[in-house]
Amino acid sequence: MALLVKTKNQDKHHDLEALSVLANEIRRDIIKMLYEAGSGHSGGSLGMTDIFTALYFAVLNHDPKKPAWSGRDRVFLSNGHICPVWYATLAHAGYFPLSELKTLRKLGSRLQGHPHNLSLPGVENTGGPLGQGISQAIGAALALRLDQKKNYVFCLMSDGELNEGQTWEAFMFAAKYKLNNLTAVIDRNNIQIDGYTEDIMPLEPLADKFKAFGWHVLEINGHNMPEIISALETSKVIYEKPVVVIAHTIPGKGVSFMENRFEWHGKPPAKNERDQALKELMKERKDYVGS
Repeated sequence: MALLVKTKNQDKHHDLEALSVLANEIRRDIIKMLYEAGSGHSGGSLGMTDIFTALYFAVLNHDPKKPAWSGRDRVFLSNGHICPVWYATLAHAGYFPLSELKTLRKLGSRLQGHPHNLSLPGVENTGGPLGQGISQAIGAALALRLDQKKNYVFCLMSDGELNEGQTWEAFMFAAKYKLNNLTAVIDRNNIQIDGYTEDIMPLEPLADKFKAFGWHVLEINGHNMPEIISALETSKVIYEKPVVVIAHTIPGKGVSFMENRFEWHGKPPAKNERDQALKELMKERKDYVGS
């Protein structure tokens, strides 16, 4: 895939077809990884693929050859269980070899079931306990401001973890200090491990809640690449407050028998399911490229 990582000097033209094809490749890698591991989280990983693709190949300032570059934008993953999509995206961006993806969740692998800071290039935070990633991201955003740095911080979160009271304390803190270098992206897929979010602990009206907590709110279709890129770029120029992007996504996106099924929150595919998923994704890829 001849798709360059964005730098500060890159123009704003994006090859949307190439981004869609790349997202499809990442989804296929996720399926293969989860099958090889025999455990892991399918639904959210597939659902957030378009957003991760847009971030790393159209929005972020980063350098895979220099993962610790001081000028990089930071990405924090709060719902660490969807790390297969993070790992696959980082590998496609050049942070480590694609061949390493097959070691997901294996003993001694750098690709564990939840991300671990300092174990893998490009991983900024250790994730696991839900609700804590936003506090980590806020700490980074505040530190960058105190150091008078221009870097941006993106925190990707699940909607289910908004059940955690800590998240709302963090949102108040970010609004108080007007952290305009911080963007939270909520994976609004309406599922969590026990069922549908609105059955377990209703979140709506979610946008109104964030507005009341002092955040600028953007709502998008989390599978529409132009909308994703536009929202993430817009979030960088909102100067008076932190920004939350509520991304409406389909869990299990691209695989018919996984889509919108909460049962696939934390379930890997069996062999026949892997084969069917890869077949569906290959057809989708052919539709993208017209072959």
